[in-house]
Amino acid sequence: MQVPYINLALQHKLIKGEILSSIGNVLENGQFILGEELAKFEKAFAVLHGTKYAIGVANGTDALFLSLKAIGIKPSDEVITAPNSFLASASSIVIAGGVPVFADVKEDFNLDPEKVEKAITPQTKAIIVVHLTGRPAPMDELMAIAKKHNLHIIEDAAQAVGASYKNKPVGGFGTTACFSLHPLKNLSAGGDGGVITTNDESIYKYLLVARNHGLKNRDECAFWSYNSRLDNLQAALLNVKMKYLNNWTERRRHIANLYYEQFKNLPMIAPHDKPYEKAVYHTFIIQTEKRNALKEYLAGKGVDTKIHYPLPIHYQEAAKGLGYKKGDFPVTEKQAETILSIPVYPELTDEQVNYVIEEVGNFYN
Repeated sequence: MQVPYINLALQHKLIKGEILSSIGNVLENGQFILGEELAKFEKAFAVLHGTKYAIGVANGTDALFLSLKAIGIKPSDEVITAPNSFLASASSIVIAGGVPVFADVKEDFNLDPEKVEKAITPQTKAIIVVHLTGRPAPMDELMAIAKKHNLHIIEDAAQAVGASYKNKPVGGFGTTACFSLHPLKNLSAGGDGGVITTNDESIYKYLLVARNHGLKNRDECAFWSYNSRLDNLQAALLNVKMKYLNNWTERRRHIANLYYEQFKNLPMIAPHDKPYEKAVYHTFIIQTEKRNALKEYLAGKGVDTKIHYPLPIHYQEAAKGLGYKKGDFPVTEKQAETILSIPVYPELTDEQVNYVIEEVGNFYN
């Protein structure tokens, strides 16, 4: 049996008619930039995450970058984040003019609050909290630290659309939250896309202008800014997908629970929600000392797997100037050697899920 890591074509095949109809409406009315479909999507996205506002932007990295500009990041300002995330969590800080400062993570891949507090200096301005794998970070502790030290929190929720912590959706904890709509994400556009959520009216008004060249209106520019708008065609596609997102999320969670129940007695660490968490399992990442052998074995059985991410950010060539070295973040570094992502998308059949479970068991047995 073949089990691809992802099957984007299958998701779109099942709702192709609805998507084409929605896109066709945009083609007919000619509203391609900042149109009604985008406004509809932004409203629904804000409702989903329990925030007052949502602002569609060109991609998830721009969401982080514009959020950092909105809180006034300046040269020498430090922003703490995790070294095990996708590199955009750190690169956006540099591009915005700040300095990334890393803090190690815990077993669930999310920031360790104790390590975050130790990393705070007089130059610290904000914390980018990454809800990695779609599992919410420990927001109570991190919010308390931010309040104590008068810091902004920006949620990197690129992988966490629809996740919640203690019955509160991610996206409404920080000054802003940043979501990616990349084709591989749980809620995906037909290309790049991103969203920023916030409850701060002044931040919202700034972002509306900042994503559109700094224009107050068609002819007047308030400040130099960027072109980072979510296209109306993408919004039309996303409005169709929003109707299915909850069902897709529950399917991911069901598959993840099946994996956990079958893997929890094997010599590995498998992720599982704590009672106060609702994870959305953008990825299902196990940790095993036999990662490379298991990956090779599963490939031979037709099961595709990935590694998210094999090279921590502080190991990247681009990060050399930050001054970090091997050994600075032992949990992150150990996980990079043991993590393996197995297929968890909603279009997987029960037969495919059971096959993955069977072959993982066969490897260990």
